Amino acid sequence: MAKKTVKKKLDIQAIINPISGRGSKRKIPKMIEELALEKGYSLRVSFTEGPGHAGVLAKQAIGQGAKFIIAVGGDGTVNEVATAMIHSDVVLGIIPKGSGNGLARELHIPIDDKRAIEMMRQEHVITIDGCKANGRIFFTTCGVGFDAAVSYQFAREKRRGSLTYVKNTIKEYLSYKPEVYELYIENRSMKETAFLVACANASQYGNNAYIAPHANIQDGKMDITILSSFTPLDIPPLAFQLFTKQIDKNSKIKVLQASQLTIVRQKPGMMHLDGEPVMSGNRIDVSVIPKALKVLTPETVSSANDVRYFFSQVTDFLDKKRFDIRNLSSGS
Repeated sequence: MAKKTVKKKLDIQAIINPISGRGSKRKIPKMIEELALEKGYSLRVSFTEGPGHAGVLAKQAIGQGAKFIIAVGGDGTVNEVATAMIHSDVVLGIIPKGSGNGLARELHIPIDDKRAIEMMRQEHVITIDGCKANGRIFFTTCGVGFDAAVSYQFAREKRRGSLTYVKNTIKEYLSYKPEVYELYIENRSMKETAFLVACANASQYGNNAYIAPHANIQDGKMDITILSSFTPLDIPPLAFQLFTKQIDKNSKIKVLQASQLTIVRQKPGMMHLDGEPVMSGNRIDVSVIPKALKVLTPETVSSANDVRYFFSQVTDFLDKKRFDIRNLSSGS
């Protein structure tokens, strides 16, 4: 008589990207194990082995009846895991270990490992929207134009972090040319010559850079930010407003709101999804997926000092790296 196969109970699946951008992950498995033991939950810890593997592990965990899946990594890892969890009853936990940590910051999840795990003890769950662009899922922002070009350059860097992002932003600005976009927003159309078009489910890219300050990740809508051409003199106020939730007040910015949008550009090119660059065609269809994902978040919210954060990053970059914009313009 054949033996019956008994499936081992799985409550928590932790998925760790060992090479994501920020800090050591050596102590994290033990910290999650202590949480599971305290709650009386069964646990499995898995490490990703390459692009796409986090999504595979998440789907396996869902199939095995997991209650929680904890993603340990950056926005790319979180996106892979969360995409596999769309409209499931499984709850996502995030321990942010990336360069920008856009979704974690949007949801006010602590960046510190210990505090992020401490937050999970509350088991406070909210349901957020997702979005899709040409069938590919994102949770914070999708963009074409300048921000997609910067994302592409940033993804090729060996060293990540805010300073590298600032360097690539300035370098890309020196050579980037605005494009013409036709936008079809629900029942109307418009043509814009723009530096970028950002579709924001969440208010920020990451690193507390707020491209759509009033976006609400639970309202079933996207905030669409259109940035028209600007001069070098416009950069300081734009940068200041980006990090102080005031960019929508700039005269170079136009903000619209919709649940779906079609972008038509003159030629195929890069777009980014949650900061990850992907090649796409000249037509991009973007829409909201309402109430897509259950996530562990804090019960109470504390705001960071975004102005101080921004100036500390820029000052450190200029002082320590002695960055010379003239060298960038000459390609060195």
